[in-house]
Amino acid sequence: MLWPATLIGGVAGLALASIPGALLGALLGQVVDRRLRLRGWRDLLAHLRGSALEAPAAEIDERELLFILLGRLAKSDGAVQEAHIQLARGEMQRLQLDAVAQREAIEAFSRGKTGQDDLRRPLTHLRHRRERGEALLRACWRMAWADNRLGPREQELLLQWGQWLGWKAEAVMRLGRDYQPAGQPLARGGAYQEALRLLGVQADSEPAVIKRAYRRQLSLHHPDKLAGSGASPARVREATEKTRELHNAYRLIRERHGFR
Repeated sequence: MLWPATLIGGVAGLALASIPGALLGALLGQVVDRRLRLRGWRDLLAHLRGSALEAPAAEIDERELLFILLGRLAKSDGAVQEAHIQLARGEMQRLQLDAVAQREAIEAFSRGKTGQDDLRRPLTHLRHRRERGEALLRACWRMAWADNRLGPREQELLLQWGQWLGWKAEAVMRLGRDYQPAGQPLARGGAYQEALRLLGVQADSEPAVIKRAYRRQLSLHHPDKLAGSGASPARVREATEKTRELHNAYRLIRERHGFR
């Protein structure tokens, strides 16, 4: 890995004050590299051009991204299991992380469980680095199958991340077969197809069409419409559950299509 500010600082210090200057310049440059998360000349150029705020690589590096993804997957279908933790440890060993890097990986894994990081930007940044994207997806598939079952939310996340990486859904699913335990089929359709069905839209529908369908379904099923109508408690509970399903369906479709 090339630390550009460290190299520049060292060369400038050497020119100005010989060996002591080189050491001091390199030290100051390393501080800049770490503060701005500069991993190479591309990151430095992006920062100098004033686009560092939009450069995902300057926000989340690839190793950090990997363990955030693994944490998100481990938590996606409920409680994190021992099999998920062991898988994460195995990834640390595979990458030969030292003690400091392992602590950073554990922190990233814990962050991933919260689901608060914006993953679209750093994944989109890897669209033209297919080998790196494939390595991330393979690690994610290993995590998804760690407990010998593939939950619907895990599959949806993998397909979404693959889309952001520039992969077609079929290619993402083919990768999953490399880690699929014997006798465990890959889910078909999944939550995304069910969400489309609930709203009555197609996978290629425009965002405006999806939004209108969502609002229309809410207007038909919202429990507030039953207020004062003498509806039974069971009918109100049914409407409340239907509204919750519509909210979840719309959220899932919105995340997949990338609109607000």
